[in-house]
Amino acid sequence: MKSKILNNLNQIIFSIIIVIISCFIFIKYRQYMDIYEEFILFFTPLTIIYTAHIFKQFRFYVLSVLALSILSIISYKSNLSNAEHSFLLKFFLASQTAIMWMTFNIFAANLAYFLALWKNSQFLYKCANVFVWTASIFGTVGMFARWYESYLISPDVGHIPISNLYEVFILFCLMSLVLYAYYEQKFKTPSLGAFVLPIITSANIFILWYASKGSQEIQPLVPALQSWWMKIHVPANFIGYASFALAAMTAIAYIIKYKNPNLSLSQKLPSLEVIDNMMYKSIALGFAFFTLATILGALWAAEAWGGYWSWDPKEVWALIVWLNYAAWLHMRLVSGWKGTTLAWWALIGLLITTFAFLGVNMFLSGLHSYGTL
Repeated sequence: MKSKILNNLNQIIFSIIIVIISCFIFIKYRQYMDIYEEFILFFTPLTIIYTAHIFKQFRFYVLSVLALSILSIISYKSNLSNAEHSFLLKFFLASQTAIMWMTFNIFAANLAYFLALWKNSQFLYKCANVFVWTASIFGTVGMFARWYESYLISPDVGHIPISNLYEVFILFCLMSLVLYAYYEQKFKTPSLGAFVLPIITSANIFILWYASKGSQEIQPLVPALQSWWMKIHVPANFIGYASFALAAMTAIAYIIKYKNPNLSLSQKLPSLEVIDNMMYKSIALGFAFFTLATILGALWAAEAWGGYWSWDPKEVWALIVWLNYAAWLHMRLVSGWKGTTLAWWALIGLLITTFAFLGVNMFLSGLHSYGTL
């Protein structure tokens, strides 16, 4: 009873802090906002407060990001060159250094989860969870710092950093890390971290490779992306992508445990029912946000190009992804399918989603050809 009262008190204090910060942002920057951005600002704190209500660790994450982001902004003193002179910026809180700390902690989390599964060590599982949250915090701070840096370059250059492959791969890592941390807490499944983290690590490796080509440099937005729609369409899309990726990696664990129930590895994994439920919840969440992103994308297309649908390769493959997961959920909910068939289907779905996200950019050209390799 006492812990429940304390938890409710913490939630109230957290909510008050978020509301105060949101009001400050509104008062200070309202003159730069249009009605749509005011709408986004209104719903963002509500979303954060609700998420913190169902996911207690999210409070620490948000407050840490806020504190470090404010410290980063103060350290710049409105001068981008301070990134080379300030100790905090140079080694911790400038966008590139914060993102590098994210990449380090993702590698550390991956290794810790593998060792924890091998040794069946609760201590190593806790260490891995700390690495996950540390990566999430530094990655998010890095994105906020990058957003601020873009405005220090020039107000005309300034934009939310979700406009190219480098930035959206970081966004994918962050979405995947936070979503997995939530599922780990909800389903008590730390052993699945050894299956989920490899795909995040793969994205991490891509970030490092892409940065080595100089693609981490902040560039002005192309005209088609200079819209408030980007601020909601892209994040919604990547909640979908991250959820589909988590479901696919969870499916691998399901298949291993189902095919080889007597393996020592299988006995360290959660029950098939728990894994199946996590896979289903991930796809359901991803489908909801991907549907929202598709609708928002159509509205954005109508504003930018004069039509809701143009059969552009990216749009066609987005439709294929949507139909694939709609069929998956239909078979799960209506026909009652479960087991390895849906697990293999989730894995195939990830391949389809990967091509829709990355393959279209590599092999096909169209109106959405913004992020090329």
